[in-house]
Amino acid sequence: MSAATTSRPPVAGGNSRSRAEQAGSRRSWRPALPAAPAVLLVLALLLPTAALLADGGWPQALRLDLAPQLDTFADWVVDNRETHPVFLYFLLHLSNAATDSVAQVHDLLTAIGWAGVLTTATALAWYAGGAGRKGAGPALVAFASLAGCGLLGLWEQSTETLALMLVSVAVASAVGILLGLACGLSDTAQRMLRPVLDTMQVLPSFAYLLPLVLVFGIGTPSALITTVIYAAPPMVRMTALGLRGADPAVLEASRSLGATRWQRLRTARLPMARPQLFLGLNQTIMMALSMVVIASVVGAGGLGESVYQALKTRDFGQGLTAGLAIVLIAVWLDRTTAAAGARSGVPVGRKGTGIALAAAGGGLLAGRALGEWPEAATVDIAAPLNTAVDWLVGSVYQDVPVFGGTSVWAGNATSWVLNPLNDGLQALPWWSLLLLAGAVALLVGTWRGALTAVLALGCTGVLGIWDKALYTLSQILVAVALTLVLGFAIGILAARVRAVERLLRPVFDAMQTLPQFIYLIPVVQLFNAGRVAAITAAAVYALPAVVRVTTQGLRQVSPATMEVSRSLGATTWQQIRDVQWPLARPALLVAANQGVVLVLAVVVIGGLVGGGALGFDVVKGLTAGELGTGLIAGAGIVCLGLALDKLTQPADRTASADTRH
Repeated sequence: MSAATTSRPPVAGGNSRSRAEQAGSRRSWRPALPAAPAVLLVLALLLPTAALLADGGWPQALRLDLAPQLDTFADWVVDNRETHPVFLYFLLHLSNAATDSVAQVHDLLTAIGWAGVLTTATALAWYAGGAGRKGAGPALVAFASLAGCGLLGLWEQSTETLALMLVSVAVASAVGILLGLACGLSDTAQRMLRPVLDTMQVLPSFAYLLPLVLVFGIGTPSALITTVIYAAPPMVRMTALGLRGADPAVLEASRSLGATRWQRLRTARLPMARPQLFLGLNQTIMMALSMVVIASVVGAGGLGESVYQALKTRDFGQGLTAGLAIVLIAVWLDRTTAAAGARSGVPVGRKGTGIALAAAGGGLLAGRALGEWPEAATVDIAAPLNTAVDWLVGSVYQDVPVFGGTSVWAGNATSWVLNPLNDGLQALPWWSLLLLAGAVALLVGTWRGALTAVLALGCTGVLGIWDKALYTLSQILVAVALTLVLGFAIGILAARVRAVERLLRPVFDAMQTLPQFIYLIPVVQLFNAGRVAAITAAAVYALPAVVRVTTQGLRQVSPATMEVSRSLGATTWQQIRDVQWPLARPALLVAANQGVVLVLAVVVIGGLVGGGALGFDVVKGLTAGELGTGLIAGAGIVCLGLALDKLTQPADRTASADTRH
């Protein structure tokens, strides 16, 4: 007999269940869902039938042609930038503040010279690590990283990027902390901001550019504000997490001593949230740095401009050199903030503070005397890299025995996979695709997620870009499938063999830090411009995150459970298939979700290299001034991102609806 039908002894008053149990049952009730195999079987029979009996595409009667109105609005904005009060008394001041702040920081970095920047950054890293032996490691990394930028011959571009980084991170951190405080202290604020942050998380970085370019034009303001918006969400989430995770006993003790709410925040909550705050700062820095190249499309300059120009000229050596400089800056900032967070609030003595200040002051004086980075102290690695890539392309591009070469692979992938998948999606009636999206989202998550997925996908049809959205979707599905197959396989291997994980860790660290554009340059040379190049770059970019989440999920399976299965005679494959894989399902869904988000970002950028559809329209809107077309395509990308996010976002069906923090 099941637990649901087990009889209970009667209690006083004739009630067989207590009021608490009844209330708990009402809160935790969820509608019963059909089994996944049954749903998939019904869909497998329904979709081909629908494709044969109904016409594909989105009905014309349900479309809204917003492009003319958006173009008219864009023209009005451009014509009134200099005269309208909103621009004159608010947006113009915001634009000038952005431009002036970045220019002033860059002028300061130029004035103190390379020696001043090197010494100050090294002293700051040493101080962040504790101003002792523990600070030696971060200090050495800071010195080597910035010196590496100079040795690569990119010191001037590095200072331009660093100026944009410092201002954007400072603003994003301030905004993130304020919003994080609101989310951490108010349940209402958290409920209001959570869907906004979820949406911002899945938005491709290109989607931020179009409206800001419309308002501020090409230049520093658009680049800075885009970076701030893109980088702020991690700070918000981690600040709220740190405040809500404070020890209740400490807070109660503080309250019993008569501390006010502000005093409890200042003396208890914020100190206990220090690790999360520094982790949020670290993630904000990484997100801002990842926008450096994207922002170069709207005139940010610096290292991003070098990478962007390298993509246009297919100069892999120049692009990778600039990308390495970005990686070096990322490593420096990552180690410095990580060291500050690991110090756990231990104060630095006066002696350490004095030494750090003295070192920084001496470096500033030396920097003003030494001037610019010496030309003799540079190394040109672009030419050898281009030679190596040319040799590789010449070796594998065509006429390779048995395999044929990368050009043959690209043609076969287009003819056998991409074209049939796109044709199949285009042939399905619109309602069947909405039904498919809702069913999958409901099996994975909740009915709210399913409704969001259906509405988001339906919006692409209402906007009149249904065909282009499906064309882009076909590329995303292939890239995600490739990423998950490779990611799960490598993740299983890394979870079982420690040496593999240790070997892959530094490789993945570098891959996750390299700008997205870097991946496009070699794949274009290997596969030519087109969908295959965009898909390959997207899969490679998303692979590290999928592997890491998969490895972590498999390793979190209880060792006792693994030992029991081993004692029962299970083989390695049986342990993976029947024990680790089912128990790690939530982590695997998270890995798939991260793969979708990262793939979507690069597939959109693939519009620069022939990916076509929505990505091409976004790029066209930015570069050709067709902002109406670009804005609609950007909205379509947002809708696709939301739908795919809900299709791969796991949900705890048994969680209480009224969880309190």
